[in-house]
Order: sequence, then structure tokens, then C-alpha cells
Amino acid sequence: MASSIPKTQRALLQPDPLSTNVILTTLPVPTPDFSKDEHLIKVHAVAPCNGELLWAKNFSPPAEVAAAKTLVPCDDLSGTIISGPPNSPFKPGDRVYGRTTYFRTGNAREYTIGTTSELAVVPDNLNNAEAASVGMSALTAWQALFVQAGLGGFDDGGYRGKRVLVTAASGSVGSWVVQLAKAAGGHVIGTCGPDNIDFIKSLGASEALNYRNTDIKAWGEKEGNKVDVVIDTIGMKSLEDAWWTVKNQGIVISIFQIPLRPLGCHVQDVRSFMFVMVPDGANLAKVSKLLAEGKVRTNLDSVYPLEKFEEAFARVAGGHAKGKVAIEITA
Repeated sequence: MASSIPKTQRALLQPDPLSTNVILTTLPVPTPDFSKDEHLIKVHAVAPCNGELLWAKNFSPPAEVAAAKTLVPCDDLSGTIISGPPNSPFKPGDRVYGRTTYFRTGNAREYTIGTTSELAVVPDNLNNAEAASVGMSALTAWQALFVQAGLGGFDDGGYRGKRVLVTAASGSVGSWVVQLAKAAGGHVIGTCGPDNIDFIKSLGASEALNYRNTDIKAWGEKEGNKVDVVIDTIGMKSLEDAWWTVKNQGIVISIFQIPLRPLGCHVQDVRSFMFVMVPDGANLAKVSKLLAEGKVRTNLDSVYPLEKFEEAFARVAGGHAKGKVAIEITA
């Protein structure tokens, strides 16, 4: 099989870390280092993340980023194992998916590198584009609920009967929070625009709050509306308003910004923090089980061929995608 691997491949590249411009070009095929638990993967599809083309500029010294890795975007992928370490649980021909670390070259290329700790086997009921859409979104939701919140794991019963508010519930992460919180026994309330009310209810939300005509602060101050947990996926005013919905001794978690309590909000003993997900194949394997059982589903907005990558990134940046956008790399 190794002899059939080409020396070069089609790939997307961000030539300048200070610019969000992306081009389709040709790059060398990487060589895995088995001593570092690296696998060579033929990539079938990837999923862009909103804002990722700004990360090199905003969160790291751009020159250091460019020196450390080739700026190929998209850390979420689905693909097939070509080769791996002798002791790997993944064998050539296995269909895998996951999110690889930002500190290596991304996956919008025909061949890429992934490690055991980043990967899981794709459930049989997902196609390649659906599988690529899962990584970041599902892992962020899983870790917010079952790792960071402190109420226990999925099967521990910690969410049974708990009220969970999800901001931007129709988005790529919010839609996963809705499903996972519901599957764990929670009573889920989601905020969204008017066009997505039915969508988030179909995911398991018991209540849907149209943020355009509902004063979330006033809603939260009404008797019986307080929630145990807020999972914020959008920040700004949505996060500020969500503070007024949480109970004393509640939890406020944001994946967007540090959740500072607004002036005048006197809720007591709330645990609040921001966190950033980490690639975790073991967490993803637990999501895989739920996907295979039909207890949760992927939320794929649209799929673009590699040649139309600009349209895919524009769809993500537009902020109106219902779930994830995928780019098909190879068959």
C-alpha cells in the first residue's frame, strides 16, 4: 500500500498568518513518525471552524506559528487509516474521525497525520461528510457537560431533572449540547432565532426561546424559570442575559469568553468559567456509541467539493449555518 502513496497532494493553504486568504495548492504528502504514535490518514472530508483563519494572528505569535507548522486549515476530519504504529488500535483500512491538535498542520489535504489519542472509529451509520462534522462540536459539548461542569459523566445521573439553558442552541456546538443534555436526562431550554425554533425542539429541547422577541433576562427572573446550568456558545449579550436565568449555586460555562457576572445580578455562589476543548478520542468514542444507537445525530448544514472551498468558508463565516459545513477532499 505504501508504494501507491503519491509524493504530492492537493491541499488548502493559508499562505500568510496575518491574512485570512486561503488557496488551493500542492504540498508534499507527510511521513508519519510511528515512534510518536502518528498515523497516515487518507482524508475524505473536513469541517472548517468559524474564526479559525484568525487564530494564527490573534492567539499566537504569527511568525512562530508559521515556523512550527504549515498553515493548512481544518482540524476536524474523517478519513481512512493508511498506516500506523504496530501497537495501534487502528488498522489500515479503518474509517476514523476526530479533531487533531491545532499545533500540527491541519487536515484540508488529501493525506494527513493523526494520533491514537485524537481518533475514534466512525459509526457505520455516518457518511464521510457527517463524520467530519462531529469532532470539535461534539467534543466541546461533551466536555462542557460531562467533564467541566462537575455533575458527573453521561451515565452518572447528574443531569437527571436538571434545567440546562443553551445559548445559540441551533449552532454547531449548541445543537450538540441540546442533544447530549437531553440524552443525559436534562430539561433543556435553548435560545435561537425564529427560523430555528422547530429545529432545536427536534433535537430534544423542551423549550425554545426566540431571542428576537423574548427578553431572556426578564424570562429568567420569572418564578420557575431558573436553571441549574448555563452552557453559553456565543458570548456577548446572550451570555450577559443568561446570567439572570441561573439559580444560586448554579453553573455558567462559556466556550466564547470569560463569563463575568453583570452589574446588578446578585445570584450567589455560581461557579463560572470559560474553557477550550481538547482533542480526545476516548470522549469521541462515547459520542460514537450514542450516534450508533441513534440517541444523537449529526447536524450537517451543507457539503462542498474541495474546489469550492471559498464558498464553504464563506458559509461558515456568514453565521447562518444550521450545524456544520463540510468540505469533501477525496472519495
